[in-house]
Amino acid sequence: EYFFENPPPVVDQWSWQLLPDGLMFPAYLAAGRESRFASQWMREKSGDSLWDIALGGRVGMLRYGNRDPLLPRGWQIDIEGAAFPRLTLDSRRDLVAVDFRFGVPITARFGKFETKLAYYHLSSHLGDEYLAKNAGAVRINYARDVIVLGLAMRPHDDLRLYAEAGWAGYVSGGSQPWEFQFGVDYSPLAPTSIRGGPFFAVNGRIRQELDFGGNVTAQTGWQWRGETGHLFRFGFHYLNGQTDVYQFFREHEEQFAIGIWYDY
Repeated sequence: EYFFENPPPVVDQWSWQLLPDGLMFPAYLAAGRESRFASQWMREKSGDSLWDIALGGRVGMLRYGNRDPLLPRGWQIDIEGAAFPRLTLDSRRDLVAVDFRFGVPITARFGKFETKLAYYHLSSHLGDEYLAKNAGAVRINYARDVIVLGLAMRPHDDLRLYAEAGWAGYVSGGSQPWEFQFGVDYSPLAPTSIRGGPFFAVNGRIRQELDFGGNVTAQTGWQWRGETGHLFRFGFHYLNGQTDVYQFFREHEEQFAIGIWYDY
């Protein structure tokens, strides 16, 4: 028999929690502008070699719910933000462009269903080295402030189907109000051993500024998940459609890449 001066918390007991472990509505695995740490070394069909990076993350701030870090239930307020620089993969590593994102999601999970009501700001900036080497280049003041409603369902704990709609109350630089995305993630929730396990994800995005065109992204590879839900992935990335780099949002890309991704 053991005695605890402070007994361990009951996982299924609901309570208020500050800075909780786990997320009610995790980031979409294959989406191009989700706040996380990531690096993708890519070769475009055009022959260009590029390095796309994400420097950021998303964490819980306040929860009313249970203490399960892998599949929590209840209500939660998160905070998220990231920078998304694109560099060339030649000897100079020039900065082509960088996008910035900051957001506050309010999320919930009940049973098999997850939902998100969120605000985020996104702005895009052209790199100084790119401007210096391309005399005719003109920076656009692309920016948007967006309200997002997202819904997801898990027919199985490891399989997630999702869709979301976003409407921007403020737009500039060619941005227009409506955006939509949808997809599927297969990512085992149980903590892994050193051997890890497989994952795959597909994401589609359409945007009003592209006459409701967009892109499709697929990723697959190997993942490792910790006891508190932190997720590290390594694998292959493919994108076909309009680029996620908003300084060039009308340009078409076909990307073949190797990547690593880390989510809190």
